[in-house]
Amino acid sequence: MPHIIARRSRAHRSVVPSFFLYGESPRAVPDRFLHLEALDNRCRPSHWNIRAHAHADLSHVFLIDTGAGEMFSEAQAVEFAAPCLLLVPAGVVHGFLYEPETTGTVLTLAAAYLRELMCRESSFAALFAAPACVPLADAGPIGESLARLSRELVSIAPARAAAIEAHLLAILVAALRVGAAPAAPLTIREGPAGRLVERFRDTIERDYLSRRDVDAYAAALGVSAGRLRRACQAVSGCSPIRLIQDRLLREAKRALVYSNMTIAQTAYYLGFDDPAYFSRFFSKRERLSPRAFRAHRIGLPREHFEPLPQ
Repeated sequence: MPHIIARRSRAHRSVVPSFFLYGESPRAVPDRFLHLEALDNRCRPSHWNIRAHAHADLSHVFLIDTGAGEMFSEAQAVEFAAPCLLLVPAGVVHGFLYEPETTGTVLTLAAAYLRELMCRESSFAALFAAPACVPLADAGPIGESLARLSRELVSIAPARAAAIEAHLLAILVAALRVGAAPAAPLTIREGPAGRLVERFRDTIERDYLSRRDVDAYAAALGVSAGRLRRACQAVSGCSPIRLIQDRLLREAKRALVYSNMTIAQTAYYLGFDDPAYFSRFFSKRERLSPRAFRAHRIGLPREHFEPLPQ
């Protein structure tokens, strides 16, 4: 585990904004939250430029009917053109630069609801293993399901909840069958081990820059360190230390790509007491130095990202 220190209260705030829906302050997400809106609603006021941001507990399915653009997810840029689907998992940094007058629909759903559906149908995990662009031959069928879902969301008819879920499932099945295929499916585990690892990930997310070791995390979760290690290995195939380091590394990449900090400032922001140690930690995991990683990603249009406030 890298030697890190907690330097500032700000250190627990990511370099990228975190919203509820885009532009809205973060708040608790109901377990079965669903939201549907036209792409135009937030893109037109933002001049078709949605700056890099994240949602801790919300995933997106975008149906692009007309137009084109670029999706920026973490340190990658992907061009897309209608008709297509864009899939964005919860917690992933993403932003968009759309051609003006691009049209589409945005379906947003709670990560907790998505996990519930994945437990029932494990193949849905393939849809949200990583951000993806899925070309469509015809946007019509998924568009019709989204329209039906929209009507049910404001309906007071009997069996409304069942109808909403039926249309949501139809959309996810259609997305899966038209070709969304990540490199490797996620592992979805029910039972005590799965719930423990989920709680552990949530705790890491709130406290990944602290000096906590595995024993301290286990104590905070009310379990032994051995039980936490066994659960992490069974559910994720990784040790608890690896999961902590993975989150720290993800934040390091975000800082290098989306902020104007120097390498040394990035190290201190992340809580390292020695920039050289941060560089060794990063280089060992990424096979690139922080400087080389930033240079490799320099082609991303940085004017579309928010600089870290000084």
